[in-house]
Amino acid sequence: MTSPAVGTNAGHRDAERSVVARIAVTVACVAGLLHAASSLYWAVGGRWLLPTVGAWAVDAAERSPVLAGMALGIIGLLKLSAAIVPVVIAAGRMPSPRFWRAVCWVGAVGIAVYGGVNIAVSGAVLVGVIAVAGGYDEDAMIGHVFIWDPLFFVWGVALIVWLLTSRHAGIRFDRDLNRSTHHPG
Repeated sequence: MTSPAVGTNAGHRDAERSVVARIAVTVACVAGLLHAASSLYWAVGGRWLLPTVGAWAVDAAERSPVLAGMALGIIGLLKLSAAIVPVVIAAGRMPSPRFWRAVCWVGAVGIAVYGGVNIAVSGAVLVGVIAVAGGYDEDAMIGHVFIWDPLFFVWGVALIVWLLTSRHAGIRFDRDLNRSTHHPG
């Protein structure tokens, strides 16, 4: 037999996990939306911060603006989808949530590792720990250390936190919102 205190503690832990899960999926969504917005902005011809991606991106946009715009548009839409899908899963509105959670796991680990490794490598280049024969693109290194890869890292880590804290079926946005806004009788 379970004592009332144990049930209360379990309920309290579920509530705490639910809050952490909601914050994490929101942080992940915001980081993903920032990435998506940048790609979509560049896709329609914007150039602000494009040099922080790399000189290759600026060259591609100048040499073949339509092709670069199409590629960036597709990338932006993929990032937009990747930012929104976890929120839809968390709201209990996605068909086959187990499948999509598995996809989120792959994406979360991938972008967290990608962001973390690129921050470390780009940072090592900037401070001179790694010497690059022929020099390096300073704007790109700065962008990777301070903008794009930290966003990837935060996005990935936040998704991992969400996935871990929401792994119990009872933790979903819609259920939690209903509990807090609808009081029995």
